[in-house]
Amino acid sequence: MTVKKILKWLEEVKAVLLMIVVQFCFADVNVFYKLAMNDAMNMQILVAYRFIFASLFLISLAFLFERKKRPKLTKTILFQAFLCGIFGGTLNQNTYAESLEYTSVTFATAMVNLIPAVTFILAISFGLEKLRIRRAEGKAKVVGTIMGIGGAMVLTFYKGEEIKIWSTHFNLMKVVKLPHELSRKASSEKIGLIYSIANCLCFSVWLIIQGKMSEKYPYPYSASALMSTMAAFQSTVFALCFHSDLSHWKLGWNIRLFTTAYAGIVVQGMMITVMIWCVSIKGPLFATCFYPLMLLFAAIEGSLLLDEQLHLGSIIGATLIVLGLFAVLWGKNKEIKMSQLPIISTTTQQEDDSNNENKAEEKV
Repeated sequence: MTVKKILKWLEEVKAVLLMIVVQFCFADVNVFYKLAMNDAMNMQILVAYRFIFASLFLISLAFLFERKKRPKLTKTILFQAFLCGIFGGTLNQNTYAESLEYTSVTFATAMVNLIPAVTFILAISFGLEKLRIRRAEGKAKVVGTIMGIGGAMVLTFYKGEEIKIWSTHFNLMKVVKLPHELSRKASSEKIGLIYSIANCLCFSVWLIIQGKMSEKYPYPYSASALMSTMAAFQSTVFALCFHSDLSHWKLGWNIRLFTTAYAGIVVQGMMITVMIWCVSIKGPLFATCFYPLMLLFAAIEGSLLLDEQLHLGSIIGATLIVLGLFAVLWGKNKEIKMSQLPIISTTTQQEDDSNNENKAEEKV
């Protein structure tokens, strides 16, 4: 192997390994959320702290790497950042936290894989994307969307037999004796489903707004810092409306501080930055394809650390959602390649015409 091939191979392996670490950390934060809930920490306050920590970290990154590059902020950019903060931050994380509180780690994580399908439905509704049902890529996106929705229904309404892959009978929420005991909400997948769909809708709207914002403000660190700052302000005001007693906001050296710092600095800050790098190197499709790993890691950690039980319905539903995800991604990727063909063909034709003209001139 040549040096160039070795370097190229190492570059590919590095991106793959980093994306595996990203999904592992995304799965970890679900377990920590559960432990923070067990310590009677309100999820609205947790989300507010998450974005406060993330803002401080991302502002530092933006200052270090983009302070001389980024243009002046305009009213349009600030308004788009405000909307990104609402849909991609405050509403997205609050609805996700509520879905996690009503359901299991595996359920909440599986529903995240519906985001591409929901984004496709919204894009069709707003005329941002064409259906193209007669083409293979159009059929793949429609079938993938139906499979994803069907998987969500199976995950919600069908449990089936319990799948005993291993049995540790280990539950951190029972092992760790925490100072407060939370009066748990009754587990209800139906209520959790509503919050999960709301989470997917918010995230999908954020993707559309973020795409528009990136066209005029293509600076990922600054854009992320701006969105996190907006989300920190919004989520703090939102949490204060329901929890004005400052005693609820105390963290201390406990699971609350660890969870908020981990969610803000490691996940919202570092891992999002790593994802941005992977997307810039490999493209968005590459990064999205690793999302099913988060479901796998969450299922393993939930069963090992929280003694969550896997059921046949969970496995069937999660499998349908993941297969639907890949069908939508395959259709979108093929559509992008097809849209580039005319450009390539035109360029090739122009080159051929230029070569023919040069040959004719040489003969003369």
